[in-house]
Amino acid sequence: MAALILNDFSLPNEMAEGIFKKAQTGSVISQLSGARPQKFGKQSVMVLSGAPKAEIVGEGATKSPTPTTYTTKTVTPLKLQVTMRFSQEVMWADEDAQIGVLQDLSENAGIALGRALDLVAIHKLNPLAGTVSSLVTSGLIDTTKSATLANGKYDAAIETAVGLVIDAGFTPTGLAMDPALSFGLSTMRDTTGRRLYPELGFGQAVSNFEGVNAAVSTTVSAAGEASAASNLLGIVGQFDAVRWGVQRDIAAHLIEYGDPDGLGDLQRKNQLAIRAEVVYGIGILDLNAFAKILKPTSGA
Repeated sequence: MAALILNDFSLPNEMAEGIFKKAQTGSVISQLSGARPQKFGKQSVMVLSGAPKAEIVGEGATKSPTPTTYTTKTVTPLKLQVTMRFSQEVMWADEDAQIGVLQDLSENAGIALGRALDLVAIHKLNPLAGTVSSLVTSGLIDTTKSATLANGKYDAAIETAVGLVIDAGFTPTGLAMDPALSFGLSTMRDTTGRRLYPELGFGQAVSNFEGVNAAVSTTVSAAGEASAASNLLGIVGQFDAVRWGVQRDIAAHLIEYGDPDGLGDLQRKNQLAIRAEVVYGIGILDLNAFAKILKPTSGA
């Protein structure tokens, strides 16, 4: 009789690592802005809002003060969890069957937690509810800089957004795209019918566009996730201005009793549940470092 799934159950190390790896690859934020080590709890980050200037000093001359201005930004810890049910009969199965269940659960947990990072950092959403969370005070969608798609000119909209970021004094290091934007961009044609960007394929795995790192996910628009349409097609920006990291490693545990997710008593339904949790620290240092690309108000 197999004994992988017990009361003191925890995911095998390789599966726990797989969840985190899947969470990273499933997130445009993690692909365009690397995680930074963080201590647990709310953190304040000092941000230099004006670059200091050097001064030529003559022999015996007095040195002038160098005006510097700092602002404080907060990196907020947010716990995210995924609770998944499965049949109690799995506990009676052999080890191969149990491993298969764990692999399936870890795969789906990683996808959910990766998407959650984007949905929080971009849209301020509680992913399960699909509505803005009062616990999240700032998201990339709050930037006031925007370019609107017009006449199917996807590249022109991106170019305009890049220009807005540069004009604000930042360096565009990343382009997060909804599949609608990447597909539209990849299938643009010139007046003779030839594709302008054949290297993009059909735009579903774009990693670079015109020298800027790129990533594609439906989390950019939050289509199918948000209760209200965002009209967001993409975000261009200096993505190191998104400060995020894992404050508590992903952990998983077995739940045998009670109603952990509001779907009814586990014992009554002959079910078990596995809950995976992670604590992200997420903060946006400067919204001016980003510009959004929006759908047109009428047909493009």
